[in-house]
Amino acid sequence: MSILVVAERSAGAWHRQSWEALAAAQQFGEALGRPVQAALLGRELAGPAAELAAKRLDRVFAVEHALLAAYTADGYTLALEQLIRARGALYVLFPHTYQVRDFAPRLAARFGRSLVSDVTGWRLDNGTPIFTRPIFQGRMSADLRPCGEGPVFLSIQAGAFAAAPLQEGAAPIEPFPVDIDPAAIRARPEEPFEQSRRGVDLGKADRIVAVGRGIKEKQNLAMVEELAAVLGAELAASRPVCDNGWLPMDRQVGSSGQTVAPKLYVAVGISGAIQHLVGMKGSRTVVAINRDPEAPIFEAADYGIVGDLFEVVPALTAELRKSLA
Repeated sequence: MSILVVAERSAGAWHRQSWEALAAAQQFGEALGRPVQAALLGRELAGPAAELAAKRLDRVFAVEHALLAAYTADGYTLALEQLIRARGALYVLFPHTYQVRDFAPRLAARFGRSLVSDVTGWRLDNGTPIFTRPIFQGRMSADLRPCGEGPVFLSIQAGAFAAAPLQEGAAPIEPFPVDIDPAAIRARPEEPFEQSRRGVDLGKADRIVAVGRGIKEKQNLAMVEELAAVLGAELAASRPVCDNGWLPMDRQVGSSGQTVAPKLYVAVGISGAIQHLVGMKGSRTVVAINRDPEAPIFEAADYGIVGDLFEVVPALTAELRKSLA
């Protein structure tokens, strides 16, 4: 049986975590010697399905229906249940997005299974896969061995698997018609909430400069904003900064904020509480600036600068301006 990846698009664009989940599936499939297939739900899928089929896959299922044009948990659950029962899958992988968190547990329950969420890694134990996920807000990791027959439902944590090694290919596209009764769709999709439309999706940022309580006062944020502007980075924050109202809550990174996986993450005046680390540990390169040499953030950093951020940040900004001029 196969490994099925459920890809996600929103507002006409791919969710970056879809590629990470697909890369994880390719690695997993290669280790188990199983074919990897992908499913895409929606309407008018010819173009997106062709993009997906350009990856190394055994098959792409284009699951089209008028009631899948806009996302609803009921519609996605019904459509994927029909696909999985008809075509079979031993493992079903999702990107760990807000949308997946909404419908995937319900889908897993239809098969009498649980969703293993936020998977950060896996290994084989005598040929049996063991999956790792964080628990207790990232303070510990748990190894899980699924029991019973499949399918096994898994969501992949943002940044846990890099999309870079994604292998190209030419997969056939198979239209998969589904039968959805309009009466089964209990939710009615509406326009996105206005505040969300104005919000920032830090998960899509390649570079992030995050600031913590070490900034001391709101007026000092301008200094960090300059550094972010020079780097072409999004500005983010730890929870205390957002709780104080110095930055909007949609700029918060951490267990109660956004999970990010940029190529560069600069932590300015952030001590490194576990609640913050769990939200940025998927970052490719981490630079930490803190005056406390024992700050936990340095354990997660690739490069650490021990010093007063009020001296380091302006000097760093000035040098970057020179080098980028």
